[in-house]
Amino acid sequence: MQHIVTDNVLIDGKRIAHGVHGHGEPVVLLHGTPSSSLIWRNVTPRLVELGYRVHVFDLLGYGLSERPWDPKVDTSISAQVPILEGLMNHWGLETAHLVTHDFGGGIGQRFGVFHPERVQSLTLIDVVSYDSYPSPRTRQQMAAGLEKLIKVSDSEHRAHFREWLLTAVHDKRALEESALDTYLEFISGPVAQPSFFQHQVRHYDPKHTVEIADRLHELGKLPVQLIWGANDAWQSVDYAHRLHSDIPGSELTVLDDCGHFAPEDRPETITDLVAKFLNQHR
Repeated sequence: MQHIVTDNVLIDGKRIAHGVHGHGEPVVLLHGTPSSSLIWRNVTPRLVELGYRVHVFDLLGYGLSERPWDPKVDTSISAQVPILEGLMNHWGLETAHLVTHDFGGGIGQRFGVFHPERVQSLTLIDVVSYDSYPSPRTRQQMAAGLEKLIKVSDSEHRAHFREWLLTAVHDKRALEESALDTYLEFISGPVAQPSFFQHQVRHYDPKHTVEIADRLHELGKLPVQLIWGANDAWQSVDYAHRLHSDIPGSELTVLDDCGHFAPEDRPETITDLVAKFLNQHR
């Protein structure tokens, strides 16, 4: 599968895979876990066609970016914020529209609270928030201990997470025929499996969003759009309504026949909603 990250840059000594597509007003797309920038592959070309310059990257410890050997390297939501800031500096962006998904939404919330002057608008798609994560199922896994999970056989690991990833979409067949195997490769194998648990699962800690929950009203100073899959099995739509209530002036759209990986299930609708919103806040 063709990736949309095309270059690499060192941000604070860490290699980050990134890409810039098109010309026009800048938009930065942030992915979540356990995906990568690949989740934006069907959104990016259409935004480019509509006249936007689209910036994508893989979070530290994800996708094609560096997988730190040292498990002490912080790849949490909070630690990814300065990486986003560094990338924007590298790209020469004083401000940009942020479009975020899942864990990327946690990063976006913190960036919007601590660096509002750099955000033109903020779109939150099926994002983590408050204490919405990890899910009970993941919490149960984590209780077994990361070392135990790291040592699970490759076949057992792949079978489990193949089934888990399929619960993230409404259209399971479409994911199976497109990006599923690539997502699995990113979290499987002798390097990626331990990295997944050390640098993704290890940081499934709601403290990063709980810490700013009482400041979400500050995002009301920015244009904020919420998009949620009605069939999201990972992040309940109840959290969408809670965010909508806590962020003054925010807009909310709930999509039928759509799961947690909304950019997989409904890429055209997502692009249309994002483009319309950005056009209103140029």
